[in-house]
Amino acid sequence: MNTEHTNHWLKIHGDIFLDLIRIYLGVVLFLKGIYFASHTADLVRLMEESGNLWIASGMIAHLVILAHLAGGFFLTIGLITRVAALVQIPVMAMAVFYVHLPKAFSAVESRQDLEFTTLILFLLVMISIYGAGRWSVDYVLARKENARLFRSDEEEAKPA
Repeated sequence: MNTEHTNHWLKIHGDIFLDLIRIYLGVVLFLKGIYFASHTADLVRLMEESGNLWIASGMIAHLVILAHLAGGFFLTIGLITRVAALVQIPVMAMAVFYVHLPKAFSAVESRQDLEFTTLILFLLVMISIYGAGRWSVDYVLARKENARLFRSDEEEAKPA
């Protein structure tokens, strides 16, 4: 396979890589929601250590768990993708600014947590702008609802 052919294929199928990122984000957030649900005390302790939260830590913990579980599931399958990503953004922004940033320069692990959380936040913003992609339930539903928008040029050229 020559590089021109590879570059052409990548340009045509570039959206597949964004789909893979969306699926990865969904799985990671869903698994993080499961972890937080089974280790709620750790999540509450993490939030209380930040000391900057004015709402009860228990209430926020339940919202974080729900956002990660539901949002992660919907991101993975690509259903209401933009909404699922938008719901995650405030949760991740709170994690960046109130949980990880104050401890970012105290230890290597804290800095790595900040970097990873910031990367997840950036990717969620990208997905909320870009949308679901071809490998999603949103795409399948849109194709069924607006079939004429998804017809190829070959189908349109054929006589009826």
